[in-house]
Amino acid sequence: MVLRVLGGRSRLAALAAVATLVLGPVLAGCGDDEGSPSTAPTPSASVPPPASDGPADPAAAEAEITRNWKAFFDPKTPVNEKAKQLENGAEMMPVLAAFAGDRNAAMTSAAVKTVEFTSPTGANVTYDLLVGGAPALPDSKGTAVQQNDVWKVSVKTLCGLVELSGANVPGC
Repeated sequence: MVLRVLGGRSRLAALAAVATLVLGPVLAGCGDDEGSPSTAPTPSASVPPPASDGPADPAAAEAEITRNWKAFFDPKTPVNEKAKQLENGAEMMPVLAAFAGDRNAAMTSAAVKTVEFTSPTGANVTYDLLVGGAPALPDSKGTAVQQNDVWKVSVKTLCGLVELSGANVPGC
């Protein structure tokens, strides 16, 4: 049903639909207690050009990023495991918990297309955000960071997705 609706609409409509389906429950459960505006970029924001130095083993790092990105966006991954794959995951638990209870989020996943290292501990990631297995946000841009020797989805990426709804969430 969602795929049929998305099929005939523009990319902007697809962005709005995904934001509503995936992020609505998060936003309903969270608010910005401090009232400060968010400064996180949207998922399609420009990212800095890659630096010449990357991780010591780029192939292993890319494999870990791909594996962790897929697990983070997999609706079957328990929240406590998602936190391990998200930069500053412990602080982002309220957002992650809100995702866990939503039936629409259960239809959302991601597929990494490319990884481009910007430093030994940072990478730009191009991915498709999928709804029901079909690309809803193709060629989305995000970042991965190495934190505590683990390649993780950056908070900047998650907050960019949250911002698609136009709301502020604590931690973003």
